[in-house]
Amino acid sequence: MTPVPADSDSDLLARARAIHARVLTVDTHVDIPPDFGTETYDPREAKRGRGQIDLVGMEHGGLDAVFFIVYVGQGERDAAGYARAMADAFAKFAAIRRMTDVQYPEAISLARSAADVRRIHGEGRLAALIGIENGHALGRDLRLLDTYFDLGARYLGLLHNGHNDLGDSAVPYPRLKDTPAEHGGLTDFGRATVARANDLGIMVDVSHAAMTTALDAIRASRAPVIASHSSVKGVYDHPRNLSDEALTAIRDNGGVAQMVAFDAYLRPVSGERQAALRALRTEMGIKGFADFQRLSDGKREAWHARRQEIDREWPKASVKDFADHIDYAVNLAGIDHVGIASDFNGGGGIAGWDNARDTLNVTVELVRRGYGEDQIALLWGGNLLRVMEAVEGLSA
Repeated sequence: MTPVPADSDSDLLARARAIHARVLTVDTHVDIPPDFGTETYDPREAKRGRGQIDLVGMEHGGLDAVFFIVYVGQGERDAAGYARAMADAFAKFAAIRRMTDVQYPEAISLARSAADVRRIHGEGRLAALIGIENGHALGRDLRLLDTYFDLGARYLGLLHNGHNDLGDSAVPYPRLKDTPAEHGGLTDFGRATVARANDLGIMVDVSHAAMTTALDAIRASRAPVIASHSSVKGVYDHPRNLSDEALTAIRDNGGVAQMVAFDAYLRPVSGERQAALRALRTEMGIKGFADFQRLSDGKREAWHARRQEIDREWPKASVKDFADHIDYAVNLAGIDHVGIASDFNGGGGIAGWDNARDTLNVTVELVRRGYGEDQIALLWGGNLLRVMEAVEGLSA
């Protein structure tokens, strides 16, 4: 985009504030820890350093709607592994629903449709939506997808790190003895899952999927698909980012790719920073995301303190780096097929947008780059809600 001149930084900020207040902002990926909804992680106002997002932070930052994520770590594909994944999924559904139905219904409400999001926003409340990350939560029982839909799930991330029964992951898991490509794309069970998601009105999410799996899923889906939290290889070639082929396939399918504010996906990370992070993970016994989520409150506080030290020494990517990915995706796929995600509490967060309170800074950078209000409204939620409506329409 072409930068728009401003009389001053204060003029730019004033314009951005006015736009930000008018548009409906949707973040498509926020992970929650196992203790979400408890005294240690109060969704209304989390303890300092405990989490990147809470209701007070959303209100302060002008973040209107969030997909809270039912994440399950990839484990062994056997009876015990499936049982654990299902138990983890139900626990997170319960935590999200406790927030919306029991703890703070006056502040935030569960949205089951795009119309619900708009209605709840119009009523002056925050909207909570639910996404699932990792089809491992299904085990081998497709009937569970119906149950998850009834509980409020409105998108299904087919993969996480590590291959599963639905297809190949962009990041194989050595500890599970993954080969680079186990299935060569989407499996028969994966195709059946995509078909059932279409029937129910659940958006199919190809973030974390290998490109072969993502392209298979896009071809198999009768409805538009999403990439709930991925950036683009055209700016930085990371395994988790979307190739030009995948991005244009999402465009041609009518879907939307949500650029993600995740440091390591936005630009090369210095060797010193990588070494410091590896040493911290080893010291804390963190081999995967599930290990991080199981940290005690004390260890989690220690983790955040050490991460802040590392961030001061070797700064994270910035909102400008993030906007470079938005620009690239818009130039290739068009303004109607790009959106925004944070991946807060799941490793996301960058300099300038490291928690929900900072959300305005993203809009400021978009205004600085010349995006108009209508375009910003599309990026911040309009495109995602259009896809959601299309998926709902197919189901109906």
